[in-house]
Amino acid sequence: MAILSKIRERSMFLIIIIGLALFAFVLDPSTLGDFFNSSKVNQVGEVNGESISLQEFTAELEAYKQQVGNGVTEMQASKSVWDNIVRKKIYQNQLAQAGITVGEADVWNEVINAPSVKDNPQFQNEVGFFDEVKFKQFLADTKLNNPEMWGAWSNYMTQIRDNGERNTYNNLVTAGLGASLKEGESQYFADNTKLTSQFVFVPYTSIVDSLVTVSKGEIEAYIKAHSNDFKVEESRDISYVQFNIAATTEDENAIKASLSELIEDFKNTSNESVFLSENDSDTSIDDSFKFQREINATVASEIFTGAKGDVFGPYKEQGYFKISKITDVTSMPDSARASHILIPFLGAQRAAADITRTQGEAKILADSILNVVKSNRNKFEDLAKTMSSDLGSGAKGGDLDWFTYNRMTPEFRDFVFEGNTGDIDVVETPFGFHIIKIDGQKNKQTALKLATLSRQIIASEATESAVFQKSEQFALATSKDKKFFDVAKENNYVARPAIGLKVLDENVPGLGNQRQIISWAFSNDTKPGDFKRFDLEGSHVVAFVTAKTEKGLMSAAKATNSVKPILINQKKAKLIGDKFNGSTLADIAKDNNTDVRNASGINLKSPTLSGAGSEPKVVGAMYNAEINKVYKNIEGNRGVYAFAVTNKELPTALPNYETTRKSIAESIKTKTFAIYEAIKNASDVEDYRSNLYTSN
Repeated sequence: MAILSKIRERSMFLIIIIGLALFAFVLDPSTLGDFFNSSKVNQVGEVNGESISLQEFTAELEAYKQQVGNGVTEMQASKSVWDNIVRKKIYQNQLAQAGITVGEADVWNEVINAPSVKDNPQFQNEVGFFDEVKFKQFLADTKLNNPEMWGAWSNYMTQIRDNGERNTYNNLVTAGLGASLKEGESQYFADNTKLTSQFVFVPYTSIVDSLVTVSKGEIEAYIKAHSNDFKVEESRDISYVQFNIAATTEDENAIKASLSELIEDFKNTSNESVFLSENDSDTSIDDSFKFQREINATVASEIFTGAKGDVFGPYKEQGYFKISKITDVTSMPDSARASHILIPFLGAQRAAADITRTQGEAKILADSILNVVKSNRNKFEDLAKTMSSDLGSGAKGGDLDWFTYNRMTPEFRDFVFEGNTGDIDVVETPFGFHIIKIDGQKNKQTALKLATLSRQIIASEATESAVFQKSEQFALATSKDKKFFDVAKENNYVARPAIGLKVLDENVPGLGNQRQIISWAFSNDTKPGDFKRFDLEGSHVVAFVTAKTEKGLMSAAKATNSVKPILINQKKAKLIGDKFNGSTLADIAKDNNTDVRNASGINLKSPTLSGAGSEPKVVGAMYNAEINKVYKNIEGNRGVYAFAVTNKELPTALPNYETTRKSIAESIKTKTFAIYEAIKNASDVEDYRSNLYTSN
């Protein structure tokens, strides 16, 4: 690309930038307090002081949703678009600081060298070479006559630019990152040096927790000292009681009785499809045959002893009550083997782009092939290989192997399973015309056609009303004295917690996607102690805000479970260390009522000590220790150690360390995501999207 020379010139400058980014402290994020200032109203965020306007964000959001369709939720789309915009602006900012731009010429070269453009016959000349003039004319015509397609091309070229900026920056940085032979040598020796050591290990569990106390002030001090580990986003904790709307026993009996009243009329009807429609069946007519194994086991034996016209039920199946009428009885195989030659036509399903024959022309061709194979069946395989559009079976002479009744499209299925072995004919399906030859059938047995009238088992209006009243009464009782949990307990309702909900979350644990509840919890008017009833699909929920966490450092109360064990172990380490007074390992072991242990073959790649577990900090100390010198009060993951390294076995020196050097360098160059995350953490990114998605 045209920018490569500029990359080389400024590689050191960019390496300095990335170095600063990797080692910079994460900037303290500012509050969103000034969002509602007049200068912020039309912004959804900022990156290093550059505004992300509402117009820019919503335009990209709509384009993204059109591109992906219904495959993502609103919040998922919002997150993807936000991440893309932030990434783009961060890379643009870094390149601008380096004085590097990805120009129009760079984007154009990428576009015309893309295989989908360069190899497209539409843009090639008479001798098959890419013609740039033709491509330019195509774009000009598209822009003038086809706005929708031009929009797609514009988006594509924008993506090329964005990818070019990202790749340019990453390539520039990784070009300057590598490893020296000395680093390779150091890594080789670190990985392969084996240590033999003696050590004394006193576990933290040797001191009971009750002997150590940790105050709230100590937890708060630890949080402040390790602030980067305890930064939290704004969040809400809620609890909720869910009132499910489910059919009662009385509702089920009423549904069952309503079906029983229709049995005689169902028996006497001559048009089952119309009967199902007129009586509001919740499932439609199924015109396929059924084998006994496919029928509900509770009624299958009874139904398969019946005759045409018999009605069975009501019976319960998968959330429905049903009555079923036998409309046809036959004997058919449960599996069959067939071969076919497929002749599609223009407009048929899955027809290839080069199919231009009409439906009538396809029928004439299929009939002519049928006449040939009927007069000489030996020609079927050769014709399938040369004429069938189903290339998979065509390569096997049209053979489809064995298949079950429900595998094929209905027209194909009916011919193969209701015919006889050896039958051959033309059958039309949505895919075209098939010349089908039945090659085999097995396991003939009774099969039935059933017309089934179904009623979904749902709550009655009376039940729905009763459940609503319960939820409303609970909400009213809560509103009187705000004792949400007391009222729930009095009524034996289960209050479920949802902890740490974020402002742009969608899921409420136990309820699924309930954005409306989260939006309410983050509303400016909602505070801890507030509650609200929500009418969901199939239930009513009364939600109660139990806690509000502001953006910043985690509170001592929420950090206690993670910080307290650390501080307890630190205090235990001090108590244990006070007994490490001896000058030898034997003396230290004696003072602590334990033994001196031996460990051999220890290395940094596998920092495990026998009987103590994984202790990378302790093994790291051993690696740098002097031989036979006693080291004390080394705090590990599981306890306090004293040790003396008795032997350090170095690996055989190599003629050179190029292999290890290359491995280090390649590992560094694959960390482009870590590079971006480092730059992002060192950037000033403000996210105001919550204003778009919360009720105020």
